[in-house]
Amino acid sequence: MKSFIYDIPTKVYFGPNQIEHNLSTELKKFGNKVLLVYGGGSIKKIGLYDKIISELKNSNIQVFELSGIEPNPRHTSVNKGAQICKQENIDVILAVGGGSVIDATKFMAAGRYYEGDTWDFLIGKAQITKALPIVTILTLSATGSEMDAGGVITNTQTKEKLGRIHPILRPKVSFLDPTNTYSVSKYQTACGSADILSHIIEVYFCTYNSMYMLDTFMEGLMKTVIKYAPIAITQPDNYEARANLMWASSWAINGLVAQDKTHAWSCHPIEHELSAFYDITHGLGLAILTPRWMKHVLSSNTVDKFYQFGVNVFDIDKNLDKMEVAKKSIEKLESFLFKDLNLSNNLSELNIDNSHFETMAERVTKDGPLKGFIDLSKNDIVEIYNACL
Repeated sequence: MKSFIYDIPTKVYFGPNQIEHNLSTELKKFGNKVLLVYGGGSIKKIGLYDKIISELKNSNIQVFELSGIEPNPRHTSVNKGAQICKQENIDVILAVGGGSVIDATKFMAAGRYYEGDTWDFLIGKAQITKALPIVTILTLSATGSEMDAGGVITNTQTKEKLGRIHPILRPKVSFLDPTNTYSVSKYQTACGSADILSHIIEVYFCTYNSMYMLDTFMEGLMKTVIKYAPIAITQPDNYEARANLMWASSWAINGLVAQDKTHAWSCHPIEHELSAFYDITHGLGLAILTPRWMKHVLSSNTVDKFYQFGVNVFDIDKNLDKMEVAKKSIEKLESFLFKDLNLSNNLSELNIDNSHFETMAERVTKDGPLKGFIDLSKNDIVEIYNACL
C-alpha cells in the first residue's frame, strides 16, 4: 500500500432544514456578494429557491444570479459565470443543483482570476492558481461534486468533454438535505445511482492487492446503492433511501476509497466521448458501457477481482467456479441497471450508431493506450462501443 495524505476540507451540513441561519452564516465568512448558480428552474418548483433567497435577503447578502446551467455544462456558461464574478466583484459562489451546476461553478470560481476563455483550464493552456470559494446545496445524488475537487465541462463546438482536478476547487461547505431530492424523476434517480456505482467500480477493479479496509468499504457502498436505488425510484419520498444514496454519492468520490489506488479510470473517459458527441445523460452512458467493459476485460488474469465482486457485493455462492461467479456478477449488475433501474441497455435505443466510434476511440487513445484496470487500445474501445449497440 502506498503512503498518502488525506485532507477533506469540505464542511457538510446533512439533513433537513440545515440552510436556515447556517447558510447565511457560512456565506458571510467569505463576503457579502454571492453569485447564485442553478440549472433549469426545478429549485423554484420545489420551493428551495424561495427559501434560499429569503435566507440571504434576511441576512443582507447581495445576490446575483445565473440560471440555465446545462446537464452537460457548457464552457460558454462557465464563461458567463466567470464574467459576472469579475464585473460584480463576487465574494463567493453558491451552487444549487446537481453535479453539472457544481462542476460549472468550480471553473467559474477559477475563471474569476483569469482573463481568457475558461476552456483553457480544461485543455491545459492555463493553470488554475486561485479560485473563489464555493458553497453548494445538493439536489441530485450522483456525481459527488459536492465533496470532490474535480469537474467536467463540455465544449459543443469541438465536441469535447474534459475534466480537471485541483484542490482549490473543492467546495468549502456543502448542504446535503435528502428531502431536496424527493422530486427527482425516476429516470434521473436511476442515472444518478448508476453514476455513483460507476465511481466505485472504477476504483474497486484493480489488478494488485488493495487495502482490505477500503475494498470492504467500497463493497458496502455498492450494496447500499443496489439496495436503496430501487426504493427511491418506487418511493421517491423515502427519506432513508434518499439519505443513503446522497451520502454514498459523496463518499464514492471524495478521495477516501482511492487512497491506495494507482490506476486510471476506464469507463469514464470512454463515456465522455459519448456525451461529447451525443449529449446523453452521463449516468446512462456509464450504465450501458460498464457491463460491456467488464465482459471485455474479464479473463483468467482478472477473474479474481470479479469473483470478489460477485461474492461480496451480490452474495453469489463462493463455492462455485471462479469464472462462473465472475460471469454471474456481470449478469447481476446488468439486471440491476437494466431491470431494477429500468435504464436503456443499448445505444441503438438512443439513436446512436457506429458512425463516430473510430474517431471517439482515437481521441481516448491519442496519448497511447488507455491505462486502467486493463490497458485498452483504440481497437479495444471500438469493440466496447460496438458491444453497446
